[in-house]
Amino acid sequence: MIILGLDTSTRAASVALWSDGDLLGELVINDKRTHSQKLMPMLETLFQLANMKVDDVDLLAVCIGPGSFTGIRIAMATVKALGHVRNLPIVGVNSLESLAYNLYNCQARLVPILDAQASQVYSAIYENIDGGPRLVRDIRVVDIDDLVEEVKDLDGRTIFLGEGLNKYKDKLRDLGPNISLASNNTNVSRAASVCACALYKYTMRQDIHTCYDIMPMYIRKSQAEVQYEEKQRAMKNDL
Repeated sequence: MIILGLDTSTRAASVALWSDGDLLGELVINDKRTHSQKLMPMLETLFQLANMKVDDVDLLAVCIGPGSFTGIRIAMATVKALGHVRNLPIVGVNSLESLAYNLYNCQARLVPILDAQASQVYSAIYENIDGGPRLVRDIRVVDIDDLVEEVKDLDGRTIFLGEGLNKYKDKLRDLGPNISLASNNTNVSRAASVCACALYKYTMRQDIHTCYDIMPMYIRKSQAEVQYEEKQRAMKNDL
């Protein structure tokens, strides 16, 4: 089975090809260009280097968020178009479980974090059970200080990872001998991890969708939506 994975939920854009449990190829670009500029050239390059075509793909895997609202939409629109043209199933993988797969089989509790603005992060807690990361505390938006206090009360080894470390490293340092920060190379969102998680989900018949019913995971409203609603309320109050 050939899996094509896409992740544009964070600053990094990533695409990967996965074949029967093996990574065929992956491209990750972590710069300031928009994902709309990066994604299609990356896909074209990946297929060329792997000597493959879109017609060879059997399953699509996409990171559905949470993360960048615009970024999520770009990857979602791309897999929906591919799924529609080729009538392919699509597996949805959230950005936090994808990060946890960066440390697949690590014998520690994993706490991925992504910046959610206003001193808050998107987070969840995973443990490696039965050969892979399994969710043990639900995905939510939480104040970084509250999350730190929560994790400090847990027993055993814990690792923070994800793009949120770039912003909150100072708050996460020196929390005790059992709490550590992942290395920079495992903090970047990777399409290879999206593929690995998607393969497990497809085998377990979980989160499998079509181009018509797959939905993004935003967790909360975008800042633009919040500002629009505030403006609408202000206009009604002025009437």
